[in-house]
Amino acid sequence: MKNIETERKFLVYSKGWKSVKKPKGQDYLQGYLCTDIKKTVRVRVIGTNGFITIKGKLSGFSRYEFEYPIPVEDAMEILRLYTKNLIEKTRYKIEYKSSLWEVDEFNGENTGLVLAEIELRDENESFEMPTWITKEVTNDPRYYNAYLSKHPYIMWTKKKPKSQ
Repeated sequence: MKNIETERKFLVYSKGWKSVKKPKGQDYLQGYLCTDIKKTVRVRVIGTNGFITIKGKLSGFSRYEFEYPIPVEDAMEILRLYTKNLIEKTRYKIEYKSSLWEVDEFNGENTGLVLAEIELRDENESFEMPTWITKEVTNDPRYYNAYLSKHPYIMWTKKKPKSQ
């Protein structure tokens, strides 16, 4: 069905990832206008291109996705006026055993987090995982970009003082 995205998300083993031959990455800047449990509305800038995306809950690994180009100047102004805690990342597209993996190295307040996604034709499609993949986090909402925009990864990794 058109406008259905089926993807799975994984943590990346940093030492293994460092040894991967990578193409030039693409910088992404994005913010969220809505982060409701049933839907998200995202504005994104990739290079000189702007996009607005609406994603909605469906089931399993699949969800509705509607994405449209918008002028990059408008995208930047919307991000400036209506969002905070922007997501900054560099995305690498890696071919592995006939599958395309998109690997995001997060920057800014999410520095240190590296996630890989694979988009599938359907939820039952099989694929081989690269050795630099660790744990699947598809159903863990902490790894959704919308969540990271409100709860940056840097806050997860800060050591908390011991209680006395």
